[in-house]
Amino acid sequence: MLRDDPQAVVAKLKIKNFDAQPIVDKVLELDARRRSLQTESDALLAQQKQKAAEIGGLMKQGLRDAAEAAKAEVAALKARSAELLTRMDEAAAELESQLVLMPNTPCALVKPGKGAEDNEVVKMGGPEVKLPEGALPHWELAKKYDIIDFDLGVKITGAGFPVYKGKGAKLQRALINFFLDSNTAAGYKEVEPPVMVNRDSGFGTGQLPDKEGQMYHAEVDDFYMVPTAEVPVTNIFRDVILAPGEIPQRLTAYTPCFRREAGSYGKDVRGLNRLHQFDKVEIVRVEKPEDSYAALDEMVAHVESLVCKLGLKYRILRLCGGDLSFTSAITYDFELWSAAQQRWLEISSVSNFETYQANRLHLRYRDEAGKTQLAHTLNGSSLALPRVVAALLEDNQTPDGIIIPEVLRPYTGFDKID
Repeated sequence: MLRDDPQAVVAKLKIKNFDAQPIVDKVLELDARRRSLQTESDALLAQQKQKAAEIGGLMKQGLRDAAEAAKAEVAALKARSAELLTRMDEAAAELESQLVLMPNTPCALVKPGKGAEDNEVVKMGGPEVKLPEGALPHWELAKKYDIIDFDLGVKITGAGFPVYKGKGAKLQRALINFFLDSNTAAGYKEVEPPVMVNRDSGFGTGQLPDKEGQMYHAEVDDFYMVPTAEVPVTNIFRDVILAPGEIPQRLTAYTPCFRREAGSYGKDVRGLNRLHQFDKVEIVRVEKPEDSYAALDEMVAHVESLVCKLGLKYRILRLCGGDLSFTSAITYDFELWSAAQQRWLEISSVSNFETYQANRLHLRYRDEAGKTQLAHTLNGSSLALPRVVAALLEDNQTPDGIIIPEVLRPYTGFDKID
C-alpha cells in the first residue's frame, strides 16, 4: 500500500491527527534498501551456483589450479552473501520497527475530529429515566444496600478493585451469564481463554507497543494481564491459515480485565466509573474482507439488542478520527445514560480492524481459488459490566429498593435489591 500510493496513507492518517510523513519516508527508504540488497544477494547466489557448477568440469579436465581458484571465488561470494543477508535482516528489522509506529488507516465512514466532542451520535434509544426524589449515585446505593464495598477493595488491593457482596455478586454473575447466553444464541462459540498473555499476543492485536504503560506486566515471566478478552481470543488465530470452510469465525468469552488507567482522577472515576479490574464479555469475529462491514453492522445490532433487553437509555456513537484507537479502522461506542450522575457512561466499543491485526498476527484464509489472503478481524464488548451495573442501580432505584430488569431475574433469582 505504501509503495503504491504513500500520500494516500498520509492523507488518511491525518484524519486520525497523525503525521505519518516522516515514518512513511523512512519506511520507503528502508524498503528500497532492503529490496536493493535482495537483488544483489540474488545475483550473488546465481554466481555461486554458476561457479560451483564450473568446479566439477574443471576437476574432470584436470585443471586443478583453475578449480581451486574457482573454489576461492565461491568462498568469497559466500562470505559476501552472508554479509548481505545480515544487512538485509538489519534493514528488515528497522523497517518493521518503523511500520509498527503507524496506526491503522481509518475507513471512509470516519470523519475528522479532535476528540470525543466531535464523535457522531448515530442513534439514541431506550426509555426516559424518572428518578425518585432524593435519588442516589450508584456508589451510595452500593453502600446503602451493602452490595459493593469499595473501601474493602482498597484494603485488600488498592483503589479500583471493588469487592462485590451478596446480591451485588449475584448481579455480576447474572449479567455475565446473560451476556454469554445471548451471544451463544446469536451464533458465537464460547471459549475461556487465559487472562495472561505473552508479548507476541500483545503485539498481534496492537496493544504492544502502543499501550504498554496501560497494561499490568509480570516482569519475571514477561506476561501481561489482559486488558480485554480481545487479546487472547483473537490470538487463537495467530499464524493460522483458515480453510475455505473455516471462515467466518465467531467467538465469545468472559474474562476479568486489567488496566492501569494512569492519570485518571476526579468525579469521573468514582465508584464503578473507572476500575483497574473489571468483568467483561467480548465477541470476536474473523471475516473475509468483503463480508466484514456487514458483520460489523450485525455486531452493533446485537450489542444494541442486549442494551434494549436491559431496558436502559442508550446512544450509539461513531468515533471521529481523533478519538479512534491506534488499531481500529472504525469504531462504534455504546453509552448508557446515568440519570443520577447526569452523564453518559461508555459500556462498549465495536470495531473493525480490517487487515491491521491480521497482518501482525499472520492470520490468513485460503480462498476458493486456493490463494491465501489476509482476513479482517472485528471485536466488541457485549458488554463491559461496571458501568452497566452503575446505570442499572441508578436508573432502577425506587424508595423501596432497586428493581432488577425482568430479563435478569432467571439469573439472579430475585427481582429487587433491598
